[in-house]
Amino acid sequence: MSKFKFVLNRASVRELMKSEEMQSILKDKADSALNSLGEGYKSDIHVGKNRANAMVYADTYQAKRDNLKNNSILKAVR
Repeated sequence: MSKFKFVLNRASVRELMKSEEMQSILKDKADSALNSLGEGYKSDIHVGKNRANAMVYADTYQAKRDNLKNNSILKAVR
């Protein structure tokens, strides 16, 4: 057996997860979900401590009610 040891460069992984390319991938995924949801939903992207994050949320009362009743956001993100 070989004694190979893999060491992950955490700083580079963190940089990759925060990069503009990762943010554009997340924006595309969020926009895809928004297109299937319809009116009343919005998306947002922010960069946290370790990675970029995207979220899709119900903005209007009707969208919130629809999401509670049908779990629309979860279905759109799948």
